[in-house]
Amino acid sequence: MADSGSPVTDAAAAAVAPTAKTVPFERVHHGDRFVDEYEWLRDKEDPEVIAHLEAENAYTEARTAHLGPLREKIFDEIKNRTQETDLSVPTRLGGYWYYSRSYEGKQYGVHCRCPIDANAAGIDAWTPPQLEVGAEIPGEQVLLDSNVLAEGHDFFALGAFSVSHDGNLLAFSVDTAGDERYTLRFMDLRTGELLGDEIPRTAPGATWSLDGSHVFYQTVDESWRPDTVWRHRLGDTSAADVRVFHEPDERYWVSVGATRSEKYLMIWVGSKITTEGRVLESDDPTGEFRVLLPRREGVEYSAEHAVVAGEDRFLILHNDVVDGVKAENFVLAEAPADDPSRLRTLIGHRDDVRLEDIDAFSGQLVLSYRREALPRVAVWPLTADGYGELRELEFDLELYSAGLGSCPEWDQPTLRLGLTSFITPTQVFDYVVETGALLLRKEQPVLGGYDANDYVQHRDWAVAADGTRIPISIVARRDTDRATGPKPLLLYGYGSYEASMDPGFSVSRLSLLDRGMVFAIAHVRGGGEMGRLWYENGKTLTKKNTFTDFVSCAQHLVGNGTTAPDRMIADGGSAGGLLVGAVANIAPELFAGVLANVPFVDPLTSILDPSLPLTVIEWDEWGNPLADKDVYEYMKSYSPYENVAAKDYPAILAITSINDTRVLYVEPAKWVAKLRATKTGDSPLLLKTEMSAGHGGVSGRYEKWREVAFEYAWVLDTVGLGEK
Repeated sequence: MADSGSPVTDAAAAAVAPTAKTVPFERVHHGDRFVDEYEWLRDKEDPEVIAHLEAENAYTEARTAHLGPLREKIFDEIKNRTQETDLSVPTRLGGYWYYSRSYEGKQYGVHCRCPIDANAAGIDAWTPPQLEVGAEIPGEQVLLDSNVLAEGHDFFALGAFSVSHDGNLLAFSVDTAGDERYTLRFMDLRTGELLGDEIPRTAPGATWSLDGSHVFYQTVDESWRPDTVWRHRLGDTSAADVRVFHEPDERYWVSVGATRSEKYLMIWVGSKITTEGRVLESDDPTGEFRVLLPRREGVEYSAEHAVVAGEDRFLILHNDVVDGVKAENFVLAEAPADDPSRLRTLIGHRDDVRLEDIDAFSGQLVLSYRREALPRVAVWPLTADGYGELRELEFDLELYSAGLGSCPEWDQPTLRLGLTSFITPTQVFDYVVETGALLLRKEQPVLGGYDANDYVQHRDWAVAADGTRIPISIVARRDTDRATGPKPLLLYGYGSYEASMDPGFSVSRLSLLDRGMVFAIAHVRGGGEMGRLWYENGKTLTKKNTFTDFVSCAQHLVGNGTTAPDRMIADGGSAGGLLVGAVANIAPELFAGVLANVPFVDPLTSILDPSLPLTVIEWDEWGNPLADKDVYEYMKSYSPYENVAAKDYPAILAITSINDTRVLYVEPAKWVAKLRATKTGDSPLLLKTEMSAGHGGVSGRYEKWREVAFEYAWVLDTVGLGEK
């Protein structure tokens, strides 16, 4: 860019940064007066607001015009490495194998099925057909072509995709605006006929009753919170739908589903710290749901139906007090299905293991958990007398992610598993429970001669100011890793909601690695990589640990010679955008650039307003600044927007979406406006707003690849690799 000596076009040199007008807006809470001069940007119905966003887009395009050839080159690299015409590994459900297709030149997937071999027996009946691109598949039926549904729309997202238990009906929903409100439709798969039932403005998802006569779905309130479960009888109008459950408490989200056994329908009500389940027999869809375990503030649990030694039981993961000690990392208990309160602990609490999920099948259980900052899987066979021996699956990789894949059938002798790492393209296995055999069904193809041996991944550790060891995951080309001297590095972080940033392969990331860039993830507190306490020590009144941990990781990578401040980019999206926005205020000298995607950079304004989407449920994560002065002052002390200062900042690229309902576009718009008016120095400051997208950005794989290419070109240019 011009500021770093890169060649620019005359148009870019002449581009003038938009200057947002100031309109003082006073906010007073707990005796504190804050004047917000850019709050007027919140009204996206105001033509002046749209004009400002479009002016920012034009400025960003002008300032990055010289990167056009590099963007095209990266886009072509992603495209050329991707097998565009492909098929997923089929999953067995009922009498069919279900799979999806992708086609070269098409943005979206196509959902299909083919019948199982009626003559196959034993493990052969569970061996998916070897589907070949271009080869005819006997009996193939196209269920849904998203490319057809997306025609005429700038944005498209598929929500529900649920086949009835008898395989005859499909419930599906689509969003063509990006606002995460879907229209639910139904199709008779025997004829391909679209039924007349149509339900607008639903949440994504649909659950069938056992006999296929009813569908349960959710709607959201004005804050985009799923709050109500409805029952729809096929053939009725949506006006006749029955409200089955409504949750008035704005801290709680509602979901509905079914157990794998198909015996029970489940409604789940959950806040950030409390859950409650309701259960109903699937063969009685018009019956009344009953509470599984009553909600108690601060107690979370999940439940799965299992049949153990011939008896119906609920397997319950919970973090309640056990033997006088709070089970922070959860325990696994069982209880009779007719009396869920009679809990008996099966797996006790461990400080070094975070239990995350239990899946039940007719002949085995699958336990998912986290140890040493990696996700792990164990299979637990069921015997005639109860439980067999728990077996953890092992993989010969230092860093990896392993987890249970799509296994919809209750009675199956194999388990579908997924495995990936930073250097391992996603692998799909079938694990044979009886023999322990791990059968590779597919490995993600990477075209162009990819060789995992050309890359290395490893774990490093930084030390925070309070002595806490912070894991860092690192991946690079082998020749880059061996090179002496500081290397360009992209440091990614998130650190909220107990979300874990696990190792995973990325085709697009190769365009960075092959140009000599190192990619690293700072597994900061607030995430879930190291267990529940890792999360607890990075939220509410300990939230600043998230930011200082990231700074400690950056300092560590500079201190050991891996990189240097003029060669490092901080990268984060959504709550990770809050992270990098806060870090830009705390330690701007550590980074050459900051990439902030849909960044939550004005958190205090949002969390103070209960009328905004999702605010109330967020109070368990951030605290309630309306009611608590300490929370207000703490949030104000780290809010990126409110702590912008007259000092030199790194180059910043902020990307947002006009229809985002989770982090409103106004947050980065205000942040950039204030930075432009306040900061010193001449580092470039850019805002790019997608004018027809939601929280996840643009839709369609080619558009997403172009979005990635835009970001990567900026990243490479900012660290001096723009010519590669």
